[in-house]
Amino acid sequence: MTPLEAGLTGTVSAAIASPLVIQLLRRLKSQQIISEHIPEHQAKAGTPTMGGLIVLLAVLVSAVANWSGRDTGLLLLVLAYGLIGFVDDFVVPRLLAGKRGLGWKQKLLLQVFMTYGILSLHGGSTLSIATGTFLVLMMSNAYNFSDGIDGLAGTLGVFLFGFFLVAQPLQSSTIALVGGLLVFLAWNWFPAKVFMGDVGALPIGAALGYRIWEASSGGWTLPTITGLSVLSLVMLIELVPVPVQILSVKLFGKRVFPKTPIHHAFQVAGWSELKIVSLFGGLQLACSVAAYFLLRGGSA
Repeated sequence: MTPLEAGLTGTVSAAIASPLVIQLLRRLKSQQIISEHIPEHQAKAGTPTMGGLIVLLAVLVSAVANWSGRDTGLLLLVLAYGLIGFVDDFVVPRLLAGKRGLGWKQKLLLQVFMTYGILSLHGGSTLSIATGTFLVLMMSNAYNFSDGIDGLAGTLGVFLFGFFLVAQPLQSSTIALVGGLLVFLAWNWFPAKVFMGDVGALPIGAALGYRIWEASSGGWTLPTITGLSVLSLVMLIELVPVPVQILSVKLFGKRVFPKTPIHHAFQVAGWSELKIVSLFGGLQLACSVAAYFLLRGGSA
């Protein structure tokens, strides 16, 4: 089976299975728990979460249909981060009353340990593996932060992996990621019938970090740094304000932003979810197109 056929097979499998996945999540009572700090989202409480399993299914079916070993590192990361997300979304809230999931320190330690171990199997210098670990952790958590508004994470994911779909064509895992995200979006678009959850957002973000690491394998030239930085701009916008806000509150007792992750600040300002998704999605599409031409120009 060709990579294109395998990617499409994964996508079709996810589309067929998606109603069953959502029904299963309802039976398992895997429901969204809304933080008291986001009152504007209280109406979403009870909506099934862990819908990211739809995307993971597309990737795994695609891998089985066209196994070449080339994407072993990516698939191991997807499985490892999916496991962390499952523990965070499903196991901890049921074992420990009052806990919404893993603590950030526990989650980060698991991510560092698993990522460095998996990337070490790939080979390369200690610096390269450390750089890859940093990129995977950064993108995984940034993408996870973006999973807060109906349609946002799915839209960003389609345009992010759409870049790799064009820049590195005929990779079955990337085709399956884009296809699976489109299937997920059909259920997650406003008003959302299912949310992605950490079980989906963490591994999808990890896959993004892995692809960026791969794209830098030719060396960190100026065009590479510029292009990949532009591609990652929206993810950085989602990621950076969170630790800045935490540090500011702890050190000075003041907020820098009205609310974080930053898309919630737009909600505080009165923006609709659709308007926010249009802004962030449009910016990511522009960044993906710009990154493609910057990197293509650098390799010409």
